[in-house]
Amino acid sequence: MRLEGKVALVTGGAGGIGAAICKLFTQEGATVYICDLHVQDGETLAQKYIVEDKKVYFLPLDVADAHAWQSVLARVEASEGRLDVLVNNAGISGSVPDRMDLDYFDKQWEINARGTFLGMKLARDLLAKSGRGSIVNMSSVLGLIAHEITHMGYNASKGAVRLMSKAAAVQFADQGIRVNSVHPGWMSAMRTSVSSADPEQRKKLNAEVPLKRSGTAEEAAQAVLFLASDDSSYVTGSELVVDGGLSAR
Repeated sequence: MRLEGKVALVTGGAGGIGAAICKLFTQEGATVYICDLHVQDGETLAQKYIVEDKKVYFLPLDVADAHAWQSVLARVEASEGRLDVLVNNAGISGSVPDRMDLDYFDKQWEINARGTFLGMKLARDLLAKSGRGSIVNMSSVLGLIAHEITHMGYNASKGAVRLMSKAAAVQFADQGIRVNSVHPGWMSAMRTSVSSADPEQRKKLNAEVPLKRSGTAEEAAQAVLFLASDDSSYVTGSELVVDGGLSAR
């Protein structure tokens, strides 16, 4: 198994792509800490895997809160002594009616960008104890290209995730920590999606994709697994795009 014996923490792990990542990681032998604001969903998911005799735990986490991060990481360190994989997956959608709303710009920056920064900053020392730590940051194809349906704050925050990943890859390399970003294209609608959740809008979006469909959470999770595992031991500071060819047009 590709993550046998490894300890992983996944933010935004209670639903969507995050839940798919947690499922795949448990199948590949990892001890998984599911972190999310959605407590009931997270506890239900963790309990499902515990029943299956998997090492899965839920810890509530607001990724924009430094103190919350410190509390979660202290729990992981006390239980495991190290962290091998950090997946900064938590984020909110840019699919909203008012694409110039200032309050929503601030909210996207706080969760998508600040949350990722805090995760990297505060988990760094615990990842260094692994000797072969891996950080996978969830960006988006919209961190690479623009689109008319998206709040530009989403582009800005996901573009920041991309460049922070490169900066961290350079700055954390001497501690044996690799850092990469994953850039999903049109996927199943998020909890916070509005316009992209509309079936007619989804048909239009899929028509733009060379493969003529949306991706699945499982397909995005496979990309994260590759970067989390030793299969990508010489890959750092890179973007892995999972968009059906959208950004190639």
